[in-house]
Amino acid sequence: MKKIAVITSGGDAPGMNAAIRAVVRQARYDGLEIIGIQRGFQGLLEDKFLPLDQRSVSGIINKGGTILRTARCPEIKTDAGMNRALSMLEQLKIEGLIVIGGDGSLKAGHRISQKGMPVICIPASIDNDIYGTDETIGFDTAANIAVEAIDKIRDTASSHERIFIVEVMGREHGFLSLSVGLAAGAEFIVVPEVKFNVNKLCYALENIHERGKTSVIVVFAEGVGNPLELAKKIEEKVHLEVRVSSLGYIQRGGTPTMRSRVLASKFGAHAVKLLMQGAKNRLVVLQKGEIQDISLSEALKEEKQFDMVTYTLAQQISM
Repeated sequence: MKKIAVITSGGDAPGMNAAIRAVVRQARYDGLEIIGIQRGFQGLLEDKFLPLDQRSVSGIINKGGTILRTARCPEIKTDAGMNRALSMLEQLKIEGLIVIGGDGSLKAGHRISQKGMPVICIPASIDNDIYGTDETIGFDTAANIAVEAIDKIRDTASSHERIFIVEVMGREHGFLSLSVGLAAGAEFIVVPEVKFNVNKLCYALENIHERGKTSVIVVFAEGVGNPLELAKKIEEKVHLEVRVSSLGYIQRGGTPTMRSRVLASKFGAHAVKLLMQGAKNRLVVLQKGEIQDISLSEALKEEKQFDMVTYTLAQQISM
């Protein structure tokens, strides 16, 4: 193998740059030529490429986002788009592709691998919802950003004796919300995986208010619904002041934490080594503290299970 490519696709996650840096420097150390594909799979279809070397990735380990940039690409899901992507890789004489991204990126990488191109995927998603890995790149950073924000919200909630509903990212899963809620000491955590009852929540709110508690934080995963509607129902039933704060895209940006940088660096280097060993269609993962790799096909067939043990713990120690 002489020439490989790296691409970041889908939603950005803090630590992607650290992964790019590790991929490039490990590749150059092993004597490989490497190019970066800009703007995700859309850039692959539009011939957006950038030769990379050690200096190209200097000073990026501490930066959020991705220097290769990213974009959504519905066309890559079509046969015509896939054939065009494969043609571009062939023209560039690419012998191996490293894909850094979330679930959608992994699916695109898997489809490319099914056409014969050696593909290694690196899980990067603030949602931490990829099967087979204990943690994804960016999750730790996003969780810390959200916890810091909630700590500040708690100050004003206590001062005004208010209930705050804090919306955290997670359209389909509550992995991020659970970790954030537990770390921030939230009184309630609302996630898609657990059936939600407004009346029970309001009853619990009345009880803790009567006990003299001056602040309440409800961590609310965005995939559950509209937090403003929940706030309105609570005010109608409990007659307490409720405010909503949506953390939004601040969770995606910012300086990656030490943990996100280290994980990304290890993932990136391992991905290059797998290509050098002739591996194909693999996903780099963290399992029980060790960097491993599993079949990409397996990772896409299975669904990561929500941690009900931790959810129950969070409920038991929340009030």
